[in-house]
Amino acid sequence: MAAKIHEKKLLYRGRVFDFTLERITLENDETIDLEVIRHPGAAAIVAMPDSETILLLHQYRHAVGGYIWEVPAGTVDGGETPERCARRELIEETGFSGRSFEKLGEITPVPGYSDERIHLFLATGLDQETQRLDRDELIRVEAVSLKSALSMIDEGRVQDAKTIVSLILTARRLGVDIRGGAVPDNP
Repeated sequence: MAAKIHEKKLLYRGRVFDFTLERITLENDETIDLEVIRHPGAAAIVAMPDSETILLLHQYRHAVGGYIWEVPAGTVDGGETPERCARRELIEETGFSGRSFEKLGEITPVPGYSDERIHLFLATGLDQETQRLDRDELIRVEAVSLKSALSMIDEGRVQDAKTIVSLILTARRLGVDIRGGAVPDNP
C-alpha cells in the first residue's frame, strides 16, 4: 500500500529540483511530515572509446568540497527521454558522441528523501565532437582502462555512487570480474 498524501507544500523551486514538505499517513496509520526532493531524473554514461577504455571525469563538486571522479551524467530536461539526455550529456561533458547506447540499469540514489532515478547507459562507437561545458562545470576528461577504474573504486578514489554502480554493471556486461580479472567460465 502506498502512503496516503494529505498535503504537499512547495518549500523551494530550484533550477534542478523542487523541495517539498508532504504530510502523509503510512500503512501503520502513523501520520508524519516528510521533506522530499522532487527530481526530474538523470542519465549517467559509461563511454567506451574502445573495448578496454572508458572516459572518466575529474569534476569539481562544491557540495563535497573538491574534485571527484565520475562518469558523465546530467539531468533530464523537460520532455527529454533518459537516452536522449545521455546522448546530449556525453557530448557536452566529454566532447564525444556515441553511435550505440545500451541501457545498463537504473538506480535510486537517495530514496529516503528524493524520488530521483538515474538511468545508466553504456555508450560505444564514439566520435569526436566539441565539448560544451556549462558555466558551472569544471571538468577534465581522462581515458582510463576499465580495470584501472575498478581498482580506483577499491582504493577509495572513486566514491560517487552512480559511477561505482555504472562501472560494476559495465564490467558484468562485458564479462570482466569487478576485481579486475577475467570472469572464469565456471566460477
